[in-house]
Amino acid sequence: MIFYPAIDLKDGNCVRLYKGDMDAATVYGDDPAAQARTFQDAGCSWLHVVDLNGAFEGKPVNADAVEGILAATSMKVQLGGGIRDLATIEAWLTRGVERVVLGTAAVKNPELVKNACKNFPGHVAVGIDARGGMVAVEGWAEVSDLAAADLAIKFADAGVTAIIYTDIDRDGAMEGPNIEATLALAGAVPIPVIASGGVSSMEDLAALKARGSGILDGVISGRALYDGRIDAARATQLLAEAA
Repeated sequence: MIFYPAIDLKDGNCVRLYKGDMDAATVYGDDPAAQARTFQDAGCSWLHVVDLNGAFEGKPVNADAVEGILAATSMKVQLGGGIRDLATIEAWLTRGVERVVLGTAAVKNPELVKNACKNFPGHVAVGIDARGGMVAVEGWAEVSDLAAADLAIKFADAGVTAIIYTDIDRDGAMEGPNIEATLALAGAVPIPVIASGGVSSMEDLAALKARGSGILDGVISGRALYDGRIDAARATQLLAEAA
C-alpha cells in the first residue's frame, strides 16, 4: 500500500481546506517545491498534488508551482484540478506528471476519461469526491445527483489506473476517514482505490491498512502531516510493510 502525501495549491501556496471550503484555507507554506523535497527526503515515492484554484476555474492556475515541484524532486506526481481536456492532459504528462486525476470532467464528460485512457494508458486516474455519498464537482462547490459507486462503475472497463475517493465531510476535519464507504467503493469496482479525506493519525493509517490490505492501493493525507500528527517517513514505512 502506498502513502501519498498531499500538497494542495491555492494562490501558489501550500494550503489545506476545511471540508472543501475555499474560504476556510489554512496556509502551511509558500514554497511547494521545498515541501515536496521534504516528503521525498522522508522516503515518499509518490506525491498527490491538487490545483485548488484550477478546480474552481476549470483550467490550470498554479502551473508554476507544479512545475517547481516537478523540477525539485524525482517523486512520481499525480495531479488534479482544472484538467478538463486532452490537450491539458498531454501537456502535463509531457512536463513530467506521472498521473493526471480527472474529477469534474469524469462526471460532465465521461468520454474524455475513456479517450484519455486510450491515448495515455496507465496515466489517468479518476477523482471521486463525495458528500453524503453523492459526487461533488467544480472544486466541490456543486453536488450532483450521481452516487459515487455508480460513477466508479462507469469506468470499470475504461482503463482507469486508479480511483481516488475523497469523503469531503471528513477532508481537513481531522475526524478520521470514512473507512466503510471507502471499502464499499473499492469492493464494487476492479479499479485500484486510493483513500482520501480525514486521515488524521497513525492509528487511522493502521486501521486502513488492517481493513484495506489487498483492497486499497494507497492512502492520501495532508493536514495531519503539516500539523505533525502523521510522520511521513513512519507512514510510508507502515503502509509498505507486509500485512
